[in-house]
This record gives sequence, structure tokens and C-alpha cells, in this order.
Amino acid sequence: MIELCYNECVLITILLAVLMSPIYCFSVMLVLLITAPEVKADLYKKTDEQGRVFFTDTPEGSGFRLIMRTPKKGTIQYKNFQQNRRQLTPLIRQQARQFKVDPSLVMAVIHAESAYDKNAISRAGAVGLMQLMPGTAKRFGVNNRNDAAQNIQGGVRYLRYLLELFDFNIRLTLAAYNAGESAVKKYGNKIPPYKETQHYVKKVLVYYQNYLSGKRDF
Repeated sequence: MIELCYNECVLITILLAVLMSPIYCFSVMLVLLITAPEVKADLYKKTDEQGRVFFTDTPEGSGFRLIMRTPKKGTIQYKNFQQNRRQLTPLIRQQARQFKVDPSLVMAVIHAESAYDKNAISRAGAVGLMQLMPGTAKRFGVNNRNDAAQNIQGGVRYLRYLLELFDFNIRLTLAAYNAGESAVKKYGNKIPPYKETQHYVKKVLVYYQNYLSGKRDF
């Protein structure tokens, strides 16, 4: 079973580069005090009669719903996942640098949100690589959420907005991307006590660490 309650071990240090050229550079260094677990398994969610939320990669009994499928190595799905990631990486980097967001952070979010499937649609109505809701898309100038370039640009602009809103605190930025900025503010600029959001933040940080280290086999 995926361990969701491991001790807080992530120390994030943000380094903002000074203006060196017409292009601003936003750099982030993620330092881990201990090795975080890799997140590779399919993820299931269950809410019981008391409203308690459970996550697992090995569902037992009834009531569990698949909420994320991780492509397994050697499968066609995994090959498609890798191919999509390779094809989209130049566009992601271009958009990220344009809006001064770390490309590794953007890739980690896309990995978690859609697994690089530009046609991904959630039950809540979020669409595309960065799973934009209609309101968010409109807010950041996205006319076609199914268009990869527009979707990435809208998501990157939203990330940049959240980074500035929460003083470049990546954990709060990710929490707001998942649960909404109002939820983070509601709980005093802390990660909301939602199991799904808390797991999301930890998972994206693991992906982020992998992208920063140059890994491409996950």
C-alpha cells in the first residue's frame, strides 16, 4: 500500500535569479532530507460513511474508485506516455521559461494531472494536459482547452500566479492548484486538511525531484 503519512521530509529552498538578460530565469532547488518514496502504482480512493477518505494502490473490498492509472513499463500505454512526454518537452520548456516558472515543476504537475495525455478529461470537467477547469481556462486566456499549447500556457500562467500569490512557496502553490487558492487561504495559508490534496502535494514533489535530477524512467 502506498505510504501517505511518511514524515515531512521535504525542505524547499527557492532561489530567484536576478535579471541577467531579456529573459528572466526562475530557478528552484528542491532538497530532500531523506529519500521520498517513488509513486508508480495505480491509485484508488474510497470515502466511507463517516466521510473519511482512504487512498491505496491495493484496494480490498468494495467502494474503491480508480482515480489515477500509472502506465506500467513495457506496455503500449507506457510507450505512449514516454513518446508524449518527449514530444511535449520542448513546448513545456518554452512556455515555462516564457512565464518564468521552473520547467521541471510544470512537467511534474502535468505528470500528476494527466500523465501527458492531452485528451484527458476528469469527472469534474477538467480538461487537457494541465487539467484546466472552464473558469481557470477563461481566466488565463485559454480558448481551446484541448489545444496542447494553449492548455500548457494557461496552466503555466496559473502556476506563476499562484507562486507569486503564495510567496513562491511551492507546497502551497501545488495545494492551491489542486484544491483552489481560496481553500489554502481558508486554512491560514496552509495545505488544506484534505487527504487528496495532501497526497497530491507529496506526489508532485516526488515527481519534481525526479525531473530536477534528470530522471526519465519513471
